[in-house]
Amino acid sequence: MAPVAVQTPAEPAPVRGPIDYKEAFITGPKAYNKEYEEKGSAHQAPAKYPNYLPTWDSKTYPPLEPFTHYDHGKDADLSFPHLFADVKPKTLTPKIGSEVHGVQLSKLSDKGKDELARFVAERRVVAFRDQDLADLPIQEALDFGSYFGRHHIHVSSGAPAGYPEIHLVHRSAEDTAARDYYQERTNSVTWHSDVTFEQQPPGTTFLYVLDGPEAGGDTVFASMVEAYNRLSPEFQKRLHGLQALHSGFEQAENSLSRGGVVRRSPVANTHPLVRTHPVTGEKALFVNAQFTRRILGLKKEESDMLLKFLFNHVALGTDFQARVKWEPGTVVVWDNRVSTHSALLDWDDGHRRHLARITPQAERPYETPFEEPKQG
Repeated sequence: MAPVAVQTPAEPAPVRGPIDYKEAFITGPKAYNKEYEEKGSAHQAPAKYPNYLPTWDSKTYPPLEPFTHYDHGKDADLSFPHLFADVKPKTLTPKIGSEVHGVQLSKLSDKGKDELARFVAERRVVAFRDQDLADLPIQEALDFGSYFGRHHIHVSSGAPAGYPEIHLVHRSAEDTAARDYYQERTNSVTWHSDVTFEQQPPGTTFLYVLDGPEAGGDTVFASMVEAYNRLSPEFQKRLHGLQALHSGFEQAENSLSRGGVVRRSPVANTHPLVRTHPVTGEKALFVNAQFTRRILGLKKEESDMLLKFLFNHVALGTDFQARVKWEPGTVVVWDNRVSTHSALLDWDDGHRRHLARITPQAERPYETPFEEPKQG
């Protein structure tokens, strides 16, 4: 389809929520130091993967069209023989998170990929170590990811030249954002599931490290299945049937304010507060402070009160969270439908942080009727 014009600046957000949009990792052309990235600085080496350095071209795209998603986790052998063979995953916490050594994702057969989708849905987030995904030609990495769904093109992030399907998480060498950020904020935590404002948000998602500080910049994940399960049956029942508005307008506005791009007209979509996973059948809360703005059918004060409770419930749920440390060669795979996450801005030595995300979209969120918890 031919590109279409995007209205600039972005239209005002359709509604404001109880929590302001918060972006601790503000990056973009204004914060990008091309010389330091390509040649290095007095204290930092050049980028390890220059082919993944961000660009912000002016090309725009038409609105996303609905598509039929098929989740290959439905075809998985639940004993995972093609994924693990003789490898035993390490459980990070009882409710969420696993770590795996000895499996090369890029070499998986289709049956192994089916099992990967299912295992990640069950464990929410899995860190695979010693991977070669970053060393492959970018198109080969994208070909691998396309098995899991249609690639999402982010509305505003930097991308490697010629590969808009790659979402880059990038902070330049010698960047002082942490020091500057904490002049105005007390923490960098921004719980979210990726781009939930889209009609069909992502499912099985891949993030791989290219460069990062020796310590710091970890990512913390929370199980939205366990967040739902912790609620009382009466509270769960009340949440069923409620729909919330998820907005991408604020993200677009922030991009424009820092000299960035808006590749598509920003959108807002409504999704159920409780969604059902199409493979496991598990129910999960589907709200996040970054993008969820309003519960439909409630007055603003009522909506704000309920959303604040749910946001705090997830943020305080350390007993259903896992913290993943990035190491060279790490690929973290998570199911965006049943987990939420936040990066941590906790290093101030000027080291770049550079990661690449492959973001296959999944089905439009849906809910199934409330079920009384099973006894015993």
